[in-house]
Amino acid sequence: MALIKLLGLKSEAFHRDGHSWLCATGLPSDVTIEVGGMYFHLHKFPLLSRSGLLKKLIEEFWSESESACVLKLHDIPGGAKAFELIAKFCYGVKIELTALNVVSLRCAAEFLCMTDNYGEGNLIMETEAFLDEVFGNWADTMKALETCEQVLTYAEELHIVSRCIDSLAMKACADPSLFNWPVPESNNTHKTDGFVLWNGISTVVKPNPIGDDWWFEDVTSLSLSLYKRLILALKLRSIKPETISSSLIYYAKRYIPLMNRQSNFNETNHVNLRRTISTLSEVDQRALVEEIVELLPNKKDVTSTKFLLRLLHTAMVLKASPSCKENLEKRVGAQLDQASLVDILLPNMGYVDTLYDIDCVQRMLDHFMSFNHPAAASFYPCIIEEGQLMNGSDSLTPMTTVAGLVDGYLTEVAPDVNLKLPKFEALAAVIPGYARPLDDGLYHAIDIYLKAHPWITDYEREQLCRLMDCQKLSLDASTHAAQNERLPLRVVVQVLFFEQLRLRTSISGWFIVDNLENSQNPSGNLGHPGDEGCRQIVPAEDQVVGRDEMKERVHELEKKCSSMKQELEKLVKTKKTWRIIAKRLGFKQKSEPCYPKEPKSCTFKESVASVNGKQSHKDYEAVH
Repeated sequence: MALIKLLGLKSEAFHRDGHSWLCATGLPSDVTIEVGGMYFHLHKFPLLSRSGLLKKLIEEFWSESESACVLKLHDIPGGAKAFELIAKFCYGVKIELTALNVVSLRCAAEFLCMTDNYGEGNLIMETEAFLDEVFGNWADTMKALETCEQVLTYAEELHIVSRCIDSLAMKACADPSLFNWPVPESNNTHKTDGFVLWNGISTVVKPNPIGDDWWFEDVTSLSLSLYKRLILALKLRSIKPETISSSLIYYAKRYIPLMNRQSNFNETNHVNLRRTISTLSEVDQRALVEEIVELLPNKKDVTSTKFLLRLLHTAMVLKASPSCKENLEKRVGAQLDQASLVDILLPNMGYVDTLYDIDCVQRMLDHFMSFNHPAAASFYPCIIEEGQLMNGSDSLTPMTTVAGLVDGYLTEVAPDVNLKLPKFEALAAVIPGYARPLDDGLYHAIDIYLKAHPWITDYEREQLCRLMDCQKLSLDASTHAAQNERLPLRVVVQVLFFEQLRLRTSISGWFIVDNLENSQNPSGNLGHPGDEGCRQIVPAEDQVVGRDEMKERVHELEKKCSSMKQELEKLVKTKKTWRIIAKRLGFKQKSEPCYPKEPKSCTFKESVASVNGKQSHKDYEAVH
């Protein structure tokens, strides 16, 4: 409930007639004061006894003229409304001091020099005492601060604005339960004496705790200049930067409609959509965005990346200053690993023909790399098995996360026919190779780009495909790449070569496991862990059948390995077209195994030796 104080002892003696205020005292008026188009017909003695300025003006007027005194006070703070209350106060009429009028009355009293030298308990003393009471209440302080906008110059000189802001900052940083502030309650309950009546049943309830955001909505009623001063005062009081950031988000989403369009914010979104004010001009919204960016805490991870990207998009639409956009790009770059793909798909607002702002993402990625100085990549095997990650990459590091984000972004922008190859390559090359456990995402983006840009030269295709590592493709990606007519011939050969090495590595592994089992079970007995120390004897005939199946499988793999080797040799010599290669190697559709006429077929032992010895090196040189 707002504070109200009654001053004066007499009943109402003023009445209004059009644009004139008359005092019903029975005596003719000898002083007329004009304030903002209103005329106050008053008497000199009540005014002389309360106001030093009016006493001076009236005496100066009468010293020059004996006619009725007419004064103009158009500069008085609060205008005609404030002077009406002051006139009543001078006549001893009861007036009400409230949080909404005390600031203008305090400034007007100072303007009229209504000190105790012109009567005990004058208006300056009365309004100052009431202001002290207002500062003890959050809601009344808010009202008083809002009215300071009307008399801002005088309120600043009297330090009323700073006192209001200090009072609000102190309360926002303190426990709200210590002050007499209204707390919202549920509409479907009736609370009495610590009990709640719900559906006719009385139950004891504990008061809901008040969060740090209880003051967010109240301060959104302040103008940008006053709100900024409040935020700075809160920072000086060392309030949590997360709280500052949340308040700025709330304020921005109320006054900038673009902050609520196509956004995925979950926090208090229903309130913000309802309270959004769209009456601000584009210039005012641009100034608001720039101020909010300056007020955001510089600490990393305090402001969500989603909000920063939405703010960056808004700054682009409103054509904010370059320094504002650069500030946001650096903030996003510092925590780019927290961004999602849909958030970085920023539409292009410049004169470039590309659909998305590739340059902006490039700059944010460069900032991310400057913030993250990774150590040298650890050594990892040349051949990566299906599902195997690089050494030291078992968990998703920020670099690995951003690598996946960039690959997804490249996939989204690749269909744009206006996207130039150098820009695509530059964006893909920022992420070091060791940050990608697998290059499937990068291969997918390259394939889409080649499909959307069929006019690029063979040399450009070669350069583009150098971005990916063929030996870091999964089995599915390798199978697709081996049949991909858009890839250069050299890349297809590399994919086939590494698949052959991967196959030989698998054969070698089976051979080693088989030898280990035979050495551990020379009698042919196989034990099972579930037998709790008892070994189950497998019949000899079953063991013979199992070995025969394994030998047959190895023999088939030897044939296929030899066939692939011969086909690769023919491919290097004759350089036939891909369609012939695909048919002969059987990638286009399932066909019968190709059995070559080899007089010197590759044996199983030679296959194993080629993995561990010099054979794989010779094959690699033959391919290249």
